[in-house]
Amino acid sequence: MQALRFIRSVPRWLLVRGLGPYVPSLATGSLSCIQLAQVDPPVRPAPEWVRIKPKLSGICGSDLSAIACKGSPYFSPFVSTPFTLGHEVVGAIEELGPATPPEWKVGQRVVLEPALGCAVRGIEPPCAYCARGQYAHCVNILKGSIAGGIQTGYCASTGGGWSGGLVAHPSQLHAVPDGLSDDAAVLAEPFACSLHAALLAPREPEATLLAIGCGSIGLLAIAGYRAVGGRGRVLALARYDHQAQMARELGADEVCRERETEAVYRWVLERTSGSLHRPELGKPVPLGGAPAVLDCVGSSQSIDDALRLAAPGALVLMVGMPGIPKGVDMTALWYKALRLHGTYAYGWEAHGGRTVKTLALALEILASDAGAKLAKLVNRRYPLHAYARALDDAFRAGTSGAFKVVFEL
Repeated sequence: MQALRFIRSVPRWLLVRGLGPYVPSLATGSLSCIQLAQVDPPVRPAPEWVRIKPKLSGICGSDLSAIACKGSPYFSPFVSTPFTLGHEVVGAIEELGPATPPEWKVGQRVVLEPALGCAVRGIEPPCAYCARGQYAHCVNILKGSIAGGIQTGYCASTGGGWSGGLVAHPSQLHAVPDGLSDDAAVLAEPFACSLHAALLAPREPEATLLAIGCGSIGLLAIAGYRAVGGRGRVLALARYDHQAQMARELGADEVCRERETEAVYRWVLERTSGSLHRPELGKPVPLGGAPAVLDCVGSSQSIDDALRLAAPGALVLMVGMPGIPKGVDMTALWYKALRLHGTYAYGWEAHGGRTVKTLALALEILASDAGAKLAKLVNRRYPLHAYARALDDAFRAGTSGAFKVVFEL
């Protein structure tokens, strides 16, 4: 079968990281760290595992960061290579194992929950994090019946969605509700990440949230906030017209399209009763700001802006995956006694008087009236052999008009 794999090569990684910003085609060319190849299907590691044939598989910001070799090397000890990319997956069960639970059937449509915790790895008793339902923070990600990896799509044993097939543990499977389109279902994993963040935000009517960035994660965070009962005022910063329009459709009250830093700051402060001041050197310094800020980008600029635009004592949620920030002034974090909160992945959530997996909640919302609106975010499809064009579209999502780019397998 065909698979788009990431190959570990320090010289290639350094080449793409160093010259990629000047020669973007390096990230997907013959000297890159990715390779489209004919490979053997992955082996099921244990009798209960199933084989899945992907239908659609999304391109995530973390995938782009890995391919562009611009992310932090923080996760490098926790992946096994070569790994087949793709962790946002909707597909069909192609083969059952002899010990697969009876509720799963061949041909059944499923969404993959990619975290590779203790249950997936066959480890008993589970670590303390998995026992608490925080399996995305499992500390046994280098142990068990499969190779190291935090998620499917970054593990040599499991395969990934950018291929003709992958294997999965039953605990990773979620049945796709009847009538839910594949376009909506492929959003379940990134939507779950955004819901996990949205559930941490204040939801009272008097609350004000500032969402920095209206790419797919920012838009899903806005939609998720409204879907879980968020009634506060949502302000959003969007760089492009199509993003601003979609942000309004999904629940933002006001959207700023300014690009110049001082104009953006003034726009926010006019709506949060703050004031702007200019130091002798450097960026403007706000007094006041938003009581909750969601950084849905993860760049050096967005992190710095989030800290500056947060009100004293505010909650700052890091929703977008950060790299290695440069030029981030941490004075605001200290001076304003901010609460900086990372929001990686998902797990079990307390919501609506029950405890539910974030991804199951995402599927419930997608199966409601909100699903058709969110499915419009999937506005680019490519066959796997056109991966260079697909990735270029995703890298240029702002200027190309793309929201969510997916591979159609």
